[in-house]
Amino acid sequence: MSFSEYLLQFMKEQAYKPMTEGELLTALNIDPGEKDFLIKTLNSMEKQGLIVKNRRGRYGVPEKMNLIIGQLEGHPGGYGFLLPENPELDDIYVSREDMNGAMHGDMVLVRPKVPAKGSSKAEGEVVRILKRSLKTVVGTVERGKQYSFVVPDDKRIFYDLYVPKEKTNGAKNGQKVVAKIIEWPQKRRNPVGEIIEILGYPEEPGIDILSIIKKYDLPLDFPEKVQKQVQQIPDEVLDEDLVDREDFRNQKIITIDGEDAKDLDDAVSIEVTDGGYRLGVHIADVSYYVKEKSPLDIEALKRGCSVYLVDRVIPMLPPKLSNGICSLNPRVDRLTMSVIIDFDKEANIKSYKITPSVIKTCERMTYTQVNKILEDKDQEMINRFKYLLDDLTAMRELAEKLTQKRFARGSLDFDIEEAKVILDEEGHPVDVVKEERRIGNRIIEEFMIAANEVVAEHIFWLKIPLIYRIHEDPDDEKIRSLKEFLYGLGYTLKGTQNLKPKSLQQILEKAKGKPEQRLVNTMLLRSLKQARYSGMNSGHFGLASLYYTHFTSPIRRYPDLIVHRILRKQLNNEIDEKQEKKLSKMVEKVAKISSERERIAEEAERETVDLKIAEYMASKIGETYEAIVSGVTSFGIFVELDNTVEGLVHVSNMEDDYYHFNEKTMVLVGERTGRTFRIGDKVKVKVEHVNMAERQIDFVLV
Repeated sequence: MSFSEYLLQFMKEQAYKPMTEGELLTALNIDPGEKDFLIKTLNSMEKQGLIVKNRRGRYGVPEKMNLIIGQLEGHPGGYGFLLPENPELDDIYVSREDMNGAMHGDMVLVRPKVPAKGSSKAEGEVVRILKRSLKTVVGTVERGKQYSFVVPDDKRIFYDLYVPKEKTNGAKNGQKVVAKIIEWPQKRRNPVGEIIEILGYPEEPGIDILSIIKKYDLPLDFPEKVQKQVQQIPDEVLDEDLVDREDFRNQKIITIDGEDAKDLDDAVSIEVTDGGYRLGVHIADVSYYVKEKSPLDIEALKRGCSVYLVDRVIPMLPPKLSNGICSLNPRVDRLTMSVIIDFDKEANIKSYKITPSVIKTCERMTYTQVNKILEDKDQEMINRFKYLLDDLTAMRELAEKLTQKRFARGSLDFDIEEAKVILDEEGHPVDVVKEERRIGNRIIEEFMIAANEVVAEHIFWLKIPLIYRIHEDPDDEKIRSLKEFLYGLGYTLKGTQNLKPKSLQQILEKAKGKPEQRLVNTMLLRSLKQARYSGMNSGHFGLASLYYTHFTSPIRRYPDLIVHRILRKQLNNEIDEKQEKKLSKMVEKVAKISSERERIAEEAERETVDLKIAEYMASKIGETYEAIVSGVTSFGIFVELDNTVEGLVHVSNMEDDYYHFNEKTMVLVGERTGRTFRIGDKVKVKVEHVNMAERQIDFVLV
C-alpha cells in the first residue's frame, strides 16, 4: 500500500477528526525529518480532490466535510450541474451566483446548500476548482475598436472570452478561431483569452467540421516519435511471427463490414458439427504490434478510440496499422486472437478455446451483400458467393438462436434507426437516409457479443484484473418518471422496485410497429445509465449479461487492446502476484480515461451529423414532407420525417387556433376547433426555417 493510500484509509476511519500537518505527524508516528514528504503527499492528494484542507489548515476526506467532488456540466442559461464522481449520488444544481468562476467540464468540489425536494434537485455552491478542463475555446470573433470577444461555439460555455486588442493576432470580425484562456473567470468578470489559431470564415468549405474537431481537441496528426516507430513495423506477416500460433489459413473465414470500412477488426467462420455449431471469431492481434509503453501505445491511450465523423475518421492508430498490417484485409496473412466456441443445437455453449492464431480471409463482404443473399434472395449475388452460401445460412441460423436466447433472459434491443448523411466530393450533404440494421449487421452483432461474454467470464473466474464493459441498473427516480410517461401513453411498467431488464423489454415489444415506437424506444434509452468501462465487474443491464467486456475492436478501441494484452499474459502464464497488483491499478486508470474519451468521441460524432442534417434541410426551405408527431410540449409539437430528421412546429406558427397543452394526457388541444395533436399522429409539414448555429429545424403545418 502506498503512503497516500495509507493516509486516505486513516482519514476515512470512523473516529477520525480533521487534523493539521503537525497533528498528523504525531498521530501517524512519523519522524519530524519526514515532514516535507508528508506535506508533498498531502498537497498532491489535495490537487486530486482525494482530501480537502479547510480554512483552519485541517485535512479530511471530502465526504466527511460535507463536500462532493465531481465534474461540472455547464448550461447555456449560465448555471450548471455537478455530476458527482460517486455514481450513487444524484446531480446537484449550481446557480450562476454559486459557480465562483467554474466553467463547463471543470473538476470541482461542491458544498450542498439546499436538499433535494420532490422533483427538484439538491442545490450547492462551488467551493474549489480542482482541475480546469478547458485550455482553449473555439468560437466566432466579435471585434470592437479596443478589444474583441470570442463567442464560444459550445453553448455550455456561457462566458464570452474577452480578448485585448494586442491578443487578437489579426483575426477579423466573424471568423472562426481557437482562443487560449489566459485568465479564468471570476465572480463578475469574463475569462480573458488570446487568439492562437484562425480557422477561417464559417461559410468556407470544411471550416464547419474543422471547428468541431478543434472544439473537442481531436488530434489530427500523429507525433514524430509514433511515425518513427510505425516505420519499423513490417507491411506483411513474417515467418517469425507465426511461432506458437494456431494456423487457420485453410479455413473459410470472412469479414462482414460496412461499404466504407477500412479498419477491419473482426472476421468470422462457422462449421456445422454433429452436435451443433463451431463458431470462430477472429480478432486482429493489435497488441502484438503495439507494445506496452511504446510511443504508439501512449498515443493510443491518449486518443482512447477512433472517432468516426460524418466526413472522415480520426483513427486511434496510424493508417499503416489501422488500414494495413492489423486490418483483416482479404486474401493476405494476418495475425489474430481467435475465440473458438462450440455450441449445441440450441446455441448453448458447450466449450470454448482462446488462442493466438494466423488467418487468411477469403472474402471482404459487406452488410449489403449479405442482406441481398439471405433476405432479398438476389440471384446474381447468390451465384457470386455460391461457395459461401451454406456458411452464411448457418451463420444466420446460429445468430437467430443467440438473439432468442438473449431475449429470453431479458436483453434489450433498441430499434432506433440512426441517420446517415451522404456527402458529395466537396463535403456538402446530398441526402439523409436511415441506417439499416438487417440480418448482416445482426450476425456480426450476435457473434461479437458471444465472444465478448466468453472472454469476460474466462478472465473473471481466473480472478485476474480486467477492463469490463459495465451497464449499471437505472436510478429509481428516472424509472418513476418513465413509469408516469409510459402510463400517459397507455403502457404499464411492472416491478419498478429492483427493476429487471425483462420488464423494459416487454414495453419495447408492445410498442413494436406502433406510431409511438421510436418515442418509447428513445425515452426508455434516456432513462437508463450510460454504459462505461470499469475494473469492477457489475454486469451489463442492457444486455442482461453477468460478464461483459470489449475484446472485438482493438484497432479502434483502447480497452480492447488492453483486454488482448491481459489475455496474452494469461495464456503465457505471466501473471504473478506482483503483476496482478500492477494490472489492478492500470485497468482502473485505463477504464476512466477510455470512458471519458468515448463520451468526447460520441459528442463530436453526433455534432457533425446534426450540423450536416441542418445544412441539408437548409436547402429544402419551402418543401413539404409527410411526418409523424414524435413529441408534444406546451410550446409546440416535435415532428419526425421518414429519414429520421426531427424538428419543431412552434405553437406560435399554429395559426388556425389557440392550443392548450394537457400534461396528463400529453395532448395539444385547439380551443375552438377541438383539433388535437398527440404522439404518433401523421401530419404534413413544410420546412420554414433552419438555425445553423443551434442546428434547429423549424416546420409549419400544411
